[in-house]
Amino acid sequence: MIVGTLPIPAGRAMAATIGDRLGELRLRRGLTQEGLAEKAQLSIDTVRKLEQNQRLTARMGTLNSLARALDVETSVLLGAPAVLASSNGSEPPSLLALRQAVTPLSDFPGLGSEEDTPPPTVAQLRVSIRSTEQIRRRGELTKITALLPVLLADARAAVRQYTGDDRAAAYAVLAEAYQVAATTLTAFGKEDAAYTAIERSMTAARQSDDPRLEIIGVSSLSWIFSKQGRLSDAEQVAVRMAERIEPGFRSAPIDLSVWGILLLRGATAAVRAGRNDSAEELLSLAAAAAARVGSDRLDYATPFGPTNAGVAAVNALVDMGKPDKALSHARRIPDLSTLPPTWLARHHVDRAMAHAELRHDDRATRTLLVAEQIAPEWMRYHSSSRHLVAELRERELRRSSPIRELAIRLELED
Repeated sequence: MIVGTLPIPAGRAMAATIGDRLGELRLRRGLTQEGLAEKAQLSIDTVRKLEQNQRLTARMGTLNSLARALDVETSVLLGAPAVLASSNGSEPPSLLALRQAVTPLSDFPGLGSEEDTPPPTVAQLRVSIRSTEQIRRRGELTKITALLPVLLADARAAVRQYTGDDRAAAYAVLAEAYQVAATTLTAFGKEDAAYTAIERSMTAARQSDDPRLEIIGVSSLSWIFSKQGRLSDAEQVAVRMAERIEPGFRSAPIDLSVWGILLLRGATAAVRAGRNDSAEELLSLAAAAAARVGSDRLDYATPFGPTNAGVAAVNALVDMGKPDKALSHARRIPDLSTLPPTWLARHHVDRAMAHAELRHDDRATRTLLVAEQIAPEWMRYHSSSRHLVAELRERELRRSSPIRELAIRLELED
């Protein structure tokens, strides 16, 4: 796992833009712009424009290549959102509490213990995990960081004290709670803690009463690997699990759904690694699975069906640098209303990125405003959205405009 071998000196914050961070990391690696471009297999013009802040964002494939060349995680280049930063340089209390919930002191014999208070019933645990997943789908990440420590403690208490079927059911809730913790920590750029959470999720899933939880855990693992820049691993784990569970002619819709989710994860990793042929093959398989499912589903807090398969194709086309095709494909997606808020907001951000690449700045701004209306808190923490807003703001000549007002709401400027 890439751990980021360039620690930031104590008391010093990383520079404000991707280009600033890129230049700082490059110099600390002793590389010229030409040397970095060659190592990342990118054009010198790309590196130069980023470092000179002529471009304030880039496709994920480009950022992943730069991160690999610099031996850091991609999140180091993107930077933590300012709204999450702690004034004294330490981790914000909400994230620290979530870290402690994922790796409590009770894990270390003789150093701590969890109270053996009566745990909630299995029914109550299931209500709690469903409620938590609904909040996550709305993108209300700060609420999630407050709720998860309690849910994880309750589920751990249940697996300690229950036996038989109730214990297996409690393990299923614990596995899902760890998965939510993993994706939340990854969204905040805490991939190390996320990796621990997903490992614990997989262990709990194997002791649960739901064999599909391990499959969904692999999907989350693939996403975490993608965020770390481990694109080959991200594609490999998703594809291998998809091959292992490949559904047959009589398979239930839920099995087609979880298979399709894995295919989309693998496709995302492949396109960001520049393996477009592999990505297109996986997207084609996913589209076929979605057609067999017939309608949009929501399994394990993840959508799959014709709509999400179409949205994933738009995302891939944006990452491939094909904005015209991305926008054309977006117009053919059947029913966006079936998507959860964060998925829908992300789709609008993809459309905005395509418009921005075509220099349709007004359309890009209008599309970003739609995304903000759908998932306002998610927008504050989503790195790609923030960087796109920053780039459009820099291209805006007017002192007062919708994009500058959006930048203020995202705390990108005073």
